[in-house]
Amino acid sequence: MTLAEKLRILADAAKYDASCASSGAKAKGNGVGLGNKTGVGICHSYAPDGRCISLLKILLTNYCVYDCTYCINRVSSDVRRARFTVEEVVSLTLDFYKRNYIEGLFLSSGVIQSADDTMDQLAEVARQLRVTHRFGGYIHLKAVPGASAEATAKAGRWADRLSANIELPTQSDLDQLAPAKRMEDVDGTMRDIRDGRVEALEARKRSRKAPKFAPAGQSTQMIVGATPTADGTILRTASSLYRQYDLRRVYYSAFSPIPASDPRLPLKAPPLVREHRLYQADFLLRGYGFDVEELLPSSEDGLALDIDPKLAWALRNRHLFPVTLDTASREEILRVPGIGARNTQRLLRLRRRRRIRWSDLVELRVVTKRAYAFVDVLDMPRRLGEPDSSSLRAALSEAPAQLRLF
Repeated sequence: MTLAEKLRILADAAKYDASCASSGAKAKGNGVGLGNKTGVGICHSYAPDGRCISLLKILLTNYCVYDCTYCINRVSSDVRRARFTVEEVVSLTLDFYKRNYIEGLFLSSGVIQSADDTMDQLAEVARQLRVTHRFGGYIHLKAVPGASAEATAKAGRWADRLSANIELPTQSDLDQLAPAKRMEDVDGTMRDIRDGRVEALEARKRSRKAPKFAPAGQSTQMIVGATPTADGTILRTASSLYRQYDLRRVYYSAFSPIPASDPRLPLKAPPLVREHRLYQADFLLRGYGFDVEELLPSSEDGLALDIDPKLAWALRNRHLFPVTLDTASREEILRVPGIGARNTQRLLRLRRRRRIRWSDLVELRVVTKRAYAFVDVLDMPRRLGEPDSSSLRAALSEAPAQLRLF
């Protein structure tokens, strides 16, 4: 099999991993960009400053000893198999980098013989790039759940980010669709990464020459819709992971039906808007001070699909509104529908100088259609009565093309 054939197979097999991101990584070298051309196996991620970062996204191999029913690369699948050598991945990365196609590497793999054997090969790719070729680009490696702390430490020594995929939100889900996998293995690997980062940060306080360990942190991915597990359970699992292991991100991937699938799997994919709502709720958990019970009371089965989670919460708590923006706390303003974290900071700075006006909200591009019923500012357009929650919900429900992350 030629290298080009391997690349086509293993780049296509990598597309199911959604945790391909570079947020939290700092640019190395002189900061000059390398282009944003696209091609086989190249994905685009965005850094916190808005830079688009192109990554070569491939699997080391699509062979796997596991038989997870939701995975196209499971051992019982009849897909065409391929496998890179460590040297081939290194060569591909350098060739793409020199041609300005990419700025880094996202490398995952099926489990070849054992978790440790796979993790060692992934780490060796990163080691050769860093040490032998002095590669300064971004490297994201998949951490294999169940690998030893020593194997994970090798990967963290050379990679910017590690990600151990939890895949399904509960052990009962794994028992149903991936019985060979254990949640405790994922927890153990995440714990090793967390502890490695803590130790490295402490060492660097004593000496700036101490090596870093996964400086861009760790992330994980959950498949949504492969089992009947409710949104509340998914979000509680994510919230627990954030607290315990200091994750940068949890990625949600809507289940995609695969050829010759197991009868236990659903025949149709869940609506993509469900994935979108989970991301919105995740943002609210991480940056807006909400907890899961506020976003999804026990009386509700799942997140509303027609309105975003913040608006749904505000409609359930109309007694807390309208919020007077001139006197409200940061936490209260953050919870106003249509006002994001950045505009909250801008409003707090503005009101130190003068009272906030409705025209200021328009100028800041606050989503005034949503905010109107929940704020009180100077020179607001006249309110024509107070609409009830059901009327507001009908007026503010979103068509798919209008979905926003607020």
